[in-house]
Amino acid sequence: MPNLRTSSFSRRGLLAAGGAIGLGAALTACGDGDEKSSASDAGAKDSGPWSFKDDRGQTVKADSVPKNIVAFIGVAAALHDYGIEVKGVFGPTKTSDGKADVQAGDLDVNKVEVLGNVWGEFNVEKYAGLAPELLVTAMWEKDALWYVPDQSKDKILQLAPSVALWAAQTTMPKAIQRHEDLAASLGADVKAKKVTDAKAAFEKAAARLRAAAKSQPNIKVMIGSASQDLFYVSLAKTSADTLYFQELGVQFVEPKVNEAGFFEELSWENVDKYDADIIMMDNRSSALQPDALTSKPTWAKLPAVKAGQVIPRTTEPIYSYDKCASILDALAEAIEKAKKAG
Repeated sequence: MPNLRTSSFSRRGLLAAGGAIGLGAALTACGDGDEKSSASDAGAKDSGPWSFKDDRGQTVKADSVPKNIVAFIGVAAALHDYGIEVKGVFGPTKTSDGKADVQAGDLDVNKVEVLGNVWGEFNVEKYAGLAPELLVTAMWEKDALWYVPDQSKDKILQLAPSVALWAAQTTMPKAIQRHEDLAASLGADVKAKKVTDAKAAFEKAAARLRAAAKSQPNIKVMIGSASQDLFYVSLAKTSADTLYFQELGVQFVEPKVNEAGFFEELSWENVDKYDADIIMMDNRSSALQPDALTSKPTWAKLPAVKAGQVIPRTTEPIYSYDKCASILDALAEAIEKAKKAG
């Protein structure tokens, strides 16, 4: 990933840290008016004019419901859970061994055209060949299309209308609702049993996490992401998933964040700066996983590590009820079983 600069920090840094922008934070808060746009506003019909108001506040219009859809992999996975399939994807889709990346969810990555698998990679020629009718991606900062390269953005946006959905400065339920709104506008049956069952499971899991947090008020959770040289501790309120967990009562370590406001970078010598009973580790393929940290003595000495209380964090959630319910359940289980370690 090139070391591009946004208005105040590098995108490489954002993607490296587990809980900040590529991990769940935006520079500008999402306006309430945008979040409240619903599927009914979009006019979900199989024929006739189609429109959808996205989270930039832009209303996208077409003569008919788009069929040739290209999306960021996480958004594509969410649409898949609602029964909407895409023609092409971009973003972390396949791992180095050719298997589906964690961000692909249940999507069959061999049945879609992969336009780019890493940051800065987007094959415009292949994109044009798909005759795209709609481009959909996440938005971590206002008006910035996630994984759409700045250097080719103008060419890409000339080929089809685009929709951007907030993945930060919102909460998990609101983000799910917006993905469901889009799916409904594209023809999904959001009242199908599969969807309503998944929503019920999500609500049950949320209640479980609330109860777990209430029963274990002294358990403190740290949001971490590892690179070879640095350990990043993220601020919960800046990410849609962890902000929601916080609202449900989960207690988080509050780092002294850098100027950007999303996370604190710690050297491995100082990785024990904060006491934590559970560590949630960035599960994306761009971050080092716990089994790769065994050579770092300071990591092994952390109380949560010694207690075996390190769990994966789905840093870029797939915003469907089905995928988010399991995230809530996993954290609830970890808190239910946790012993005071830090």
